[in-house]
Amino acid sequence: MFISLSDVLTLFRKIVDISLVWLIFYFILKNIKNNVKLSLIFKGLLFIIILKIASEVFGFITVGYLLDYIIQWGPVAVIIIFQPEIRTILEQLGRNQLLGRHKTLTVDEREHLVYEMINAIDYLRKERIGALIVIERDISLGNYIDKAKKLYADLSSDLLIAIFYEGNPLHDGGVIIQGDRITCAGAVFPTSSSPKLNRRLGTRHRAALGLAEETDAICIVVSEETGRVSIALKGEMLYNLTIDDVRMMLIDELRPKQDIDYDDEMNEEEIYEEDR
Repeated sequence: MFISLSDVLTLFRKIVDISLVWLIFYFILKNIKNNVKLSLIFKGLLFIIILKIASEVFGFITVGYLLDYIIQWGPVAVIIIFQPEIRTILEQLGRNQLLGRHKTLTVDEREHLVYEMINAIDYLRKERIGALIVIERDISLGNYIDKAKKLYADLSSDLLIAIFYEGNPLHDGGVIIQGDRITCAGAVFPTSSSPKLNRRLGTRHRAALGLAEETDAICIVVSEETGRVSIALKGEMLYNLTIDDVRMMLIDELRPKQDIDYDDEMNEEEIYEEDR
Protein backbone atom coordinates (compact mmCIF):
# COMPACT_ATOMS: atom_id res chain seq x y z
CA MET A 1 0.00 0.00 0.00
CA PHE A 2 1.47 3.33 -1.10
CA ILE A 3 1.29 6.30 1.28
CA SER A 4 1.58 9.68 -0.41
CA LEU A 5 3.19 12.79 1.01
CA SER A 6 -0.20 14.47 1.27
CA ASP A 7 -1.45 11.64 3.51
CA VAL A 8 1.54 12.08 5.81
CA LEU A 9 0.99 15.85 6.00
CA THR A 10 -2.71 15.35 6.73
CA LEU A 11 -1.89 12.93 9.55
CA PHE A 12 0.73 15.34 10.91
CA ARG A 13 -1.77 18.24 10.90
CA LYS A 14 -4.31 16.12 12.79
CA ILE A 15 -1.74 15.15 15.43
CA VAL A 16 -0.70 18.79 15.90
CA ASP A 17 -4.36 19.87 16.00
CA ILE A 18 -5.24 17.34 18.72
CA SER A 19 -2.08 18.15 20.68
CA LEU A 20 -2.92 21.88 20.68
CA VAL A 21 -6.45 21.16 21.90
CA TRP A 22 -5.12 19.01 24.76
CA LEU A 23 -2.55 21.68 25.63
CA ILE A 24 -5.28 24.32 25.84
CA PHE A 25 -7.42 22.05 28.03
CA TYR A 26 -4.40 21.32 30.24
CA PHE A 27 -3.70 25.03 30.74
CA ILE A 28 -7.37 25.80 31.48
CA LEU A 29 -7.71 22.93 33.98
CA LYS A 30 -4.42 23.89 35.62
CA ASN A 31 -5.65 27.43 36.20
CA ILE A 32 -9.04 26.20 37.40
CA LYS A 33 -7.30 23.99 39.95
CA ASN A 34 -5.24 26.89 41.31
CA ASN A 35 -8.04 29.46 41.28
CA VAL A 36 -10.91 29.06 43.72
CA LYS A 37 -13.25 31.40 41.84
CA LEU A 38 -12.61 29.71 38.49
CA SER A 39 -13.22 26.30 40.06
CA LEU A 40 -16.61 27.55 41.28
CA ILE A 41 -17.45 28.73 37.75
CA PHE A 42 -16.43 25.34 36.35
CA LYS A 43 -18.58 23.49 38.91
CA GLY A 44 -21.53 25.76 38.14
CA LEU A 45 -21.23 25.14 34.38
CA LEU A 46 -20.92 21.40 34.98
CA PHE A 47 -24.06 21.46 37.16
CA ILE A 48 -26.03 23.34 34.46
CA ILE A 49 -24.95 20.84 31.79
CA ILE A 50 -25.97 17.87 33.96
CA LEU A 51 -29.30 19.54 34.76
CA LYS A 52 -29.92 20.21 31.06
CA ILE A 53 -29.26 16.56 30.17
CA ALA A 54 -31.59 15.43 32.97
CA SER A 55 -34.36 17.77 31.76
CA GLU A 56 -34.07 16.29 28.26
CA VAL A 57 -34.12 12.70 29.53
CA PHE A 58 -37.03 13.11 31.96
CA GLY A 59 -38.98 15.64 29.91
CA PHE A 60 -38.84 18.60 32.31
CA ILE A 61 -40.13 21.18 29.84
CA THR A 62 -40.14 24.23 32.15
CA VAL A 63 -36.69 23.53 33.56
CA GLY A 64 -35.33 22.94 30.07
CA TYR A 65 -36.88 26.20 28.86
CA LEU A 66 -35.21 28.17 31.68
CA LEU A 67 -31.88 26.43 31.13
CA ASP A 68 -31.98 27.39 27.46
CA TYR A 69 -32.07 31.05 28.48
CA ILE A 70 -29.26 30.51 30.99
CA ILE A 71 -27.08 28.77 28.41
CA GLN A 72 -27.84 31.50 25.86
CA TRP A 73 -27.06 34.49 28.11
CA GLY A 74 -24.83 32.81 30.71
CA PRO A 75 -21.51 33.38 28.87
CA VAL A 76 -22.21 37.11 28.67
CA ALA A 77 -22.96 37.25 32.42
CA VAL A 78 -19.80 35.26 33.23
CA ILE A 79 -17.64 37.62 31.16
CA ILE A 80 -19.12 40.68 32.90
CA ILE A 81 -19.02 39.30 36.46
CA PHE A 82 -15.64 37.56 36.25
CA GLN A 83 -13.88 40.05 33.99
CA PRO A 84 -10.86 40.46 36.36
CA GLU A 85 -10.25 36.70 36.53
CA ILE A 86 -10.53 36.32 32.75
CA ARG A 87 -8.11 39.21 32.26
CA THR A 88 -5.66 37.58 34.66
CA ILE A 89 -5.73 34.32 32.69
CA LEU A 90 -5.16 36.15 29.38
CA GLU A 91 -2.22 38.01 30.92
CA GLN A 92 -0.75 34.72 32.13
CA LEU A 93 -0.87 33.39 28.57
CA GLY A 94 1.49 36.16 27.54
CA ARG A 95 3.68 36.30 30.63
CA ASN A 96 3.81 32.98 32.34
CA GLN A 97 5.54 29.77 31.37
CA LEU A 98 3.18 26.92 30.62
CA LEU A 99 5.20 24.61 32.84
CA GLY A 100 7.29 25.12 35.95
CA ARG A 101 8.35 28.06 38.06
CA HIS A 102 10.10 31.16 36.81
CA LYS A 103 13.17 29.92 38.65
CA THR A 104 13.86 26.62 40.35
CA LEU A 105 15.82 27.32 43.52
CA THR A 106 18.78 25.19 44.51
CA VAL A 107 18.89 23.56 47.94
CA ASP A 108 21.20 26.31 49.27
CA GLU A 109 18.96 29.06 47.86
CA ARG A 110 15.86 27.51 49.44
CA GLU A 111 17.60 27.17 52.78
CA HIS A 112 18.76 30.80 52.61
CA LEU A 113 15.25 32.00 51.69
CA VAL A 114 13.61 30.08 54.55
CA TYR A 115 16.30 31.17 57.04
CA GLU A 116 15.99 34.88 56.22
CA MET A 117 12.19 34.82 56.14
CA ILE A 118 11.89 32.97 59.45
CA ASN A 119 14.25 35.48 61.12
CA ALA A 120 12.19 38.38 59.77
CA ILE A 121 8.82 36.84 60.67
CA ASP A 122 10.01 35.96 64.17
CA TYR A 123 11.13 39.56 64.77
CA LEU A 124 7.96 41.04 63.26
CA ARG A 125 5.65 38.89 65.38
CA LYS A 126 7.54 39.62 68.60
CA GLU A 127 7.45 43.37 67.94
CA ARG A 128 3.86 43.16 66.62
CA ILE A 129 4.71 44.78 63.32
CA GLY A 130 2.10 44.06 60.64
CA ALA A 131 3.37 42.43 57.46
CA LEU A 132 2.20 40.72 54.27
CA ILE A 133 4.83 38.65 52.44
CA VAL A 134 3.95 36.84 49.21
CA ILE A 135 6.06 34.19 47.48
CA GLU A 136 5.29 33.74 43.79
CA ARG A 137 5.17 30.21 42.41
CA ASP A 138 3.81 28.88 39.10
CA ILE A 139 1.20 31.59 38.48
CA SER A 140 2.71 34.95 37.59
CA LEU A 141 2.05 37.95 39.83
CA GLY A 142 3.29 40.38 37.19
CA ASN A 143 0.02 42.31 37.19
CA TYR A 144 0.53 43.25 40.87
CA ILE A 145 4.27 43.83 40.48
CA ASP A 146 3.70 46.37 37.71
CA LYS A 147 1.60 48.54 40.03
CA ALA A 148 3.95 48.30 43.05
CA LYS A 149 7.29 49.86 43.95
CA LYS A 150 10.08 47.90 42.24
CA LEU A 151 13.03 46.81 44.37
CA TYR A 152 14.76 43.78 42.77
CA ALA A 153 16.89 43.31 45.89
CA ASP A 154 18.54 40.27 47.44
CA LEU A 155 16.35 38.74 50.11
CA SER A 156 17.41 39.47 53.68
CA SER A 157 15.62 39.57 57.02
CA ASP A 158 16.90 43.09 57.70
CA LEU A 159 15.39 44.40 54.46
CA LEU A 160 12.02 42.74 55.14
CA ILE A 161 11.93 44.21 58.64
CA ALA A 162 12.87 47.66 57.32
CA ILE A 163 10.11 47.56 54.68
CA PHE A 164 7.38 46.82 57.23
CA TYR A 165 8.69 49.25 59.86
CA GLU A 166 5.87 51.65 60.68
CA GLY A 167 7.79 54.71 59.52
CA ASN A 168 8.35 53.23 56.05
CA PRO A 169 5.83 54.51 53.44
CA LEU A 170 5.67 51.00 51.91
CA HIS A 171 4.72 49.18 55.12
CA ASP A 172 0.98 49.11 54.35
CA GLY A 173 1.31 47.09 51.14
CA GLY A 174 2.60 43.60 50.45
CA VAL A 175 6.06 42.37 49.48
CA ILE A 176 6.39 39.98 46.52
CA ILE A 177 9.29 37.53 46.38
CA GLN A 178 10.30 35.90 43.09
CA GLY A 179 12.84 33.15 43.44
CA ASP A 180 15.27 34.36 46.09
CA ARG A 181 14.83 38.10 45.46
CA ILE A 182 12.42 40.76 46.70
CA THR A 183 10.85 42.06 43.52
CA CYS A 184 8.61 44.81 44.88
CA ALA A 185 6.97 46.35 47.95
CA GLY A 186 3.74 48.21 48.54
CA ALA A 187 1.77 45.77 46.37
CA VAL A 188 -2.03 45.87 46.56
CA PHE A 189 -4.01 42.64 46.23
CA PRO A 190 -7.74 41.84 45.83
CA THR A 191 -9.53 41.30 49.13
CA SER A 192 -11.50 38.13 49.76
CA SER A 193 -15.22 38.20 50.43
CA SER A 194 -15.27 34.65 51.80
CA PRO A 195 -17.77 34.18 54.65
CA LYS A 196 -15.31 31.76 56.29
CA LEU A 197 -12.93 34.62 57.08
CA ASN A 198 -13.19 35.94 60.62
CA ARG A 199 -14.79 39.40 60.58
CA ARG A 200 -12.32 40.67 63.16
CA LEU A 201 -9.39 40.14 60.78
CA GLY A 202 -8.07 43.14 58.92
CA THR A 203 -7.24 44.08 55.35
CA ARG A 204 -3.92 42.17 55.26
CA HIS A 205 -5.63 38.85 56.00
CA ARG A 206 -8.38 39.53 53.45
CA ALA A 207 -5.82 40.51 50.82
CA ALA A 208 -3.75 37.40 51.53
CA LEU A 209 -6.76 35.11 51.18
CA GLY A 210 -7.99 37.00 48.12
CA LEU A 211 -4.66 36.38 46.37
CA ALA A 212 -4.55 32.74 47.52
CA GLU A 213 -8.00 32.22 46.00
CA GLU A 214 -6.80 33.40 42.59
CA THR A 215 -3.19 32.14 42.49
CA ASP A 216 -0.94 29.46 43.95
CA ALA A 217 1.17 32.01 45.84
CA ILE A 218 2.22 31.52 49.48
CA CYS A 219 0.85 34.50 51.44
CA ILE A 220 2.26 35.05 54.95
CA VAL A 221 0.54 37.54 57.28
CA VAL A 222 1.76 38.95 60.59
CA SER A 223 -0.93 40.66 62.66
CA GLU A 224 0.12 44.00 64.15
CA GLU A 225 -2.55 43.69 66.87
CA THR A 226 -1.75 40.21 68.18
CA GLY A 227 1.58 39.31 66.55
CA ARG A 228 0.07 36.04 65.34
CA VAL A 229 1.25 34.54 62.06
CA SER A 230 -1.14 33.18 59.43
CA ILE A 231 -0.60 31.68 55.98
CA ALA A 232 -3.07 31.82 53.10
CA LEU A 233 -2.53 28.99 50.62
CA LYS A 234 -4.69 27.30 47.98
CA GLY A 235 -7.77 29.30 48.93
CA GLU A 236 -7.49 28.49 52.66
CA MET A 237 -6.31 30.53 55.65
CA LEU A 238 -4.25 28.82 58.37
CA TYR A 239 -4.33 30.83 61.62
CA ASN A 240 -2.07 31.27 64.63
CA LEU A 241 0.92 29.29 63.38
CA THR A 242 4.12 28.80 65.34
CA ILE A 243 7.50 29.65 63.85
CA ASP A 244 8.20 25.93 63.46
CA ASP A 245 4.89 25.52 61.60
CA VAL A 246 5.83 28.32 59.22
CA ARG A 247 9.32 26.90 58.69
CA MET A 248 8.04 23.41 57.86
CA MET A 249 5.35 24.75 55.52
CA LEU A 250 7.87 26.87 53.63
CA ILE A 251 10.31 23.99 53.29
CA ASP A 252 7.54 21.69 52.04
CA GLU A 253 5.87 24.14 49.65
CA LEU A 254 9.11 25.46 48.11
CA ARG A 255 10.42 22.04 47.19
CA PRO A 256 10.55 21.40 43.42
CA LYS A 257 7.72 19.23 42.13
CA GLN A 258 10.07 16.50 40.89
CA ASP A 259 11.48 16.15 44.42
CA ILE A 260 7.97 15.76 45.83
CA ASP A 261 7.09 13.13 43.21
CA TYR A 262 10.35 11.29 43.94
CA ASP A 263 9.69 11.28 47.69
CA ASP A 264 6.16 9.99 47.09
CA GLU A 265 7.57 7.13 45.02
CA MET A 266 10.11 6.34 47.77
CA ASN A 267 7.34 6.31 50.39
CA GLU A 268 5.29 3.93 48.26
CA GLU A 269 8.32 1.64 47.92
CA GLU A 270 8.91 1.72 51.69
CA ILE A 271 5.26 0.86 52.34
CA TYR A 272 5.49 -1.97 49.83
CA GLU A 273 8.62 -3.37 51.49
CA GLU A 274 6.98 -3.17 54.93
CA ASP A 275 3.92 -5.03 53.62
CA ARG A 276 6.17 -7.79 52.31
